[in-house]
Amino acid sequence: MLTTLAISNYRSALELVLPLGPLNVITGANGSGKSNLYRALRLLAATAQDDVIAALASEGGLESTFWAGPETLSTAMRKGLVPVEGGPRQHSRRLKLGFADEDFGYLIELGLPRPDSTTAFNLDPEIKREIIWAGGAYRPAAALVDRRGPLVKARVDNGWLTLADHLNTFDSLFSQVADARTAPEVLALRERIRGWRFYDHFRTDREAPARQVQIGTRTPVLHHDGRDLAAALQTIREVGDSMALDAAIEDAFPGAKLNIEPLPDGRLKLEFHQYGLLRPLSAAELSDGSLRYLLLIAALLTPRPPSLMVLNEPENSLHPDLLPALARLIEQASQHSQLWVVSHANRLVAALNEHPDCHGVELTKELGETQVVGQGLLSTPNWHWSESH
Repeated sequence: MLTTLAISNYRSALELVLPLGPLNVITGANGSGKSNLYRALRLLAATAQDDVIAALASEGGLESTFWAGPETLSTAMRKGLVPVEGGPRQHSRRLKLGFADEDFGYLIELGLPRPDSTTAFNLDPEIKREIIWAGGAYRPAAALVDRRGPLVKARVDNGWLTLADHLNTFDSLFSQVADARTAPEVLALRERIRGWRFYDHFRTDREAPARQVQIGTRTPVLHHDGRDLAAALQTIREVGDSMALDAAIEDAFPGAKLNIEPLPDGRLKLEFHQYGLLRPLSAAELSDGSLRYLLLIAALLTPRPPSLMVLNEPENSLHPDLLPALARLIEQASQHSQLWVVSHANRLVAALNEHPDCHGVELTKELGETQVVGQGLLSTPNWHWSESH
């Protein structure tokens, strides 16, 4: 389970360190920075896929993701005693992301390269630093793997072992030195991060893949766009918690029944029996809200729970009356996976906040900077970035 998430110099997050629990609910007004936290977590996930540079490019490039305010916001600026204005920079600009879990910590620093007339990629981000350490807050003595520019070294009994000395600045150490013998920590952490699951792009329009009848194969993990919904639901029925599936349907749609009908050509057809109707509805006939709810059931009742599952605004298209049932479904899933829920829906947030393991994070924005409401020095986790600038 992640215990801490740290973000520095990324969009509205000048310096943000969050404690995390089994069930995390992120709220706040529009523009407070909820989406930026979600994006930062996705960027961290992209490091294990060796895709962080491409992910930054899809956001408009590293330059556009940097904090746009002054390098520091002084106390006088925050109190309105002096104007908010910049000055000479003291350090090179770096986008910094990191987390700590119960075993390891990881951080990555990205910056722009020095101008080079021999390449057309002068705005391509470079990975300046990566560190993996043994749990808790970073300290040099706890470092297990340390990457500075092209050099990667791992701690061994008698000092440090060089794992790579010409690593490309656009390659994460996860893609190049994840060796079970020389760097087991890299391999273990890479596979853990690759298991994180994000759901924020469920399509429910008339052409959505989830509405189509498709070839069925055993599907313990629902695709991020929901294209294999029928197969995922049938997999839960056969190898997962079939009783929980039926209970989730009944909780949200009293009197309803779900059936997956195999067709002769190997395709699977979803049939949704609603109380009072004389024939079942196909996925193509379901309302957007009903289809989205079935997608959420398939995601949350997965027979292969991830270490971390992230739901971004799961309430979209749902009738408010479905939100208490969704909260119960999320709470059930949090027994097997760490959950991160970004939501605008007060009814869903209120229901989740009643759970004893729920960790509520309310965001606000002051002088353009995302902050956690009520977070003070004592409630901020201990966190240290590396000493490089």
